[in-house]
Amino acid sequence: MPICIPDTLPAVDVLRNENIFVMASSRAQSQEIRPLKVLFLNLMPKKIETENQFLRLLSNSSLQVDIQLLRIDQRSSKNTPTEHLNSFYCDFEDIKEQNFDGLIITGAPLGKVSFDDVIYWSKLKEIILWAKEHVTSTLFVCWAVQAALNILYGLPKMTREQKLSGVYSHNITHPQATLTRGFDDSFLAPHSRYADFPSDVIRDKTDLIILAESEITGAYLMATKDRRMAFVTGHPEYDSFTLANEYFRDIQAGINPTIPENYFPENNPQLEPKAKWRSHAYLLFSNWLNYYVYQLTPYDLKTRNLTID
Repeated sequence: MPICIPDTLPAVDVLRNENIFVMASSRAQSQEIRPLKVLFLNLMPKKIETENQFLRLLSNSSLQVDIQLLRIDQRSSKNTPTEHLNSFYCDFEDIKEQNFDGLIITGAPLGKVSFDDVIYWSKLKEIILWAKEHVTSTLFVCWAVQAALNILYGLPKMTREQKLSGVYSHNITHPQATLTRGFDDSFLAPHSRYADFPSDVIRDKTDLIILAESEITGAYLMATKDRRMAFVTGHPEYDSFTLANEYFRDIQAGINPTIPENYFPENNPQLEPKAKWRSHAYLLFSNWLNYYVYQLTPYDLKTRNLTID
């Protein structure tokens, strides 16, 4: 089944050119199907690029998914046209009385910024706490994981001295877990962050189950026992060139970044990188939609109290 998005969203043409089944909202309204309602809070600067990356992964499922794009506030964006934001994104006040099957909160380039200095911190906290009552399952990605660990568990901001950038191997810790069903015992995933997620701290200070980790990256996949929240500390949604684009951008900015590990062939930035994590990324999102959203959510979202005990 397809993902359902607005007819004129740029991702429609992008995904169809990749032979991905996309259903425009005009057609979906004529079908007698209860699609999954997934809210997508996009905190990344390049909104359209991020939309394409996540919508691509959400498309690889037998479930029909109705996507609602959400912005954190109405501030103008340097990287996304205001017309695009006004046309396709809603504000929290527009949907806060509704219930949703799923919520995805993306990362943000705020690795070195104190939580108190994040201009939308109070609004983000409101949305995360709101989700406990209004969303069946929430998926946090990269910086959003760090924010959620502080808001939900009181963990302080933990920051690495050097940016973690590259493609790293991770090991499954619970072979029977539904979120990692079908994964290889070890798999690759990209990271690009200053945030630190030491496995021992997660185990000691939270009730989260670590589903995949590595000595280099720390905890990679985590979840609550009731599957109502899942946490991904890396960027499985990244395209093959995303890390390269970040690397060359930082060079132009005079940051003198290190070469992303295990990414460029022969560690040579002049050679074209290849995505080595794509199958894992598709499977991760398919498992989340099936086992954490579809299998848990009520048919009628209006008739059930979604409060997490």
